[in-house]
Amino acid sequence: MRPFFCAAFGAPSCMRAANALSGGMDYPDLSLEEAAQARGYTRIAGVDEVGRGPLAGPVTAAAVVLDLADLPEGLNDSKKLTPRRRAALEPEIMARASYAVAHASVEEIDHHNILRASHLAMERAVAALDPQPDYLLIDGNLIPRALHIPAEAVVKGDGRSLSIAAASILAKEARDRIMVDLAQQFPGYGWERNAGYPSKQHRDALIKIGVTPHHRRSFKPVHKILYQE
Repeated sequence: MRPFFCAAFGAPSCMRAANALSGGMDYPDLSLEEAAQARGYTRIAGVDEVGRGPLAGPVTAAAVVLDLADLPEGLNDSKKLTPRRRAALEPEIMARASYAVAHASVEEIDHHNILRASHLAMERAVAALDPQPDYLLIDGNLIPRALHIPAEAVVKGDGRSLSIAAASILAKEARDRIMVDLAQQFPGYGWERNAGYPSKQHRDALIKIGVTPHHRRSFKPVHKILYQE
């Protein structure tokens, strides 16, 4: 949560003030966005993905261009937010920012690999932004090869950039909804709780119930069950 004096500082300066008090470790801020602005860029998108580790379901990416003068209160890395807070922030981001969400399917994950599929989802999210951004802040250490917009890779970017943090929230919420829907179609795996990650319930269900069309056959735990390795 932002400190109580945020309104006095104004939106662009608020997170820097919070970081100063917390040792600079707890909150993403606008430093990377403002550095890009100083180089002449005006429409800066944060890009992030979720769902690289699960055994089932798609990988999902979001791209977000924030209005730096009208930031939702309490933006942070989605992994550091409670489910309730993430759910509350999602409509706030959608109302105040330009955004797009995209996916890469289980079939694409198995055909390529999870890294390439993650990049496909990122590329699709960026392509869906209208108007297009002129600079990208991409979570991770690699820039997807099909992106032809100036970009920088930001390791642990969802904890450093507010734009990437916003993208992480939208991607997480969108993918979680997909997994809740799939859990109703394929009960027993606990996807409504584990989002397809390899929890004990999920691993036990793979053995007892079997592999569904939404499982990633190229992932070792699933592959081992399919081929009795």
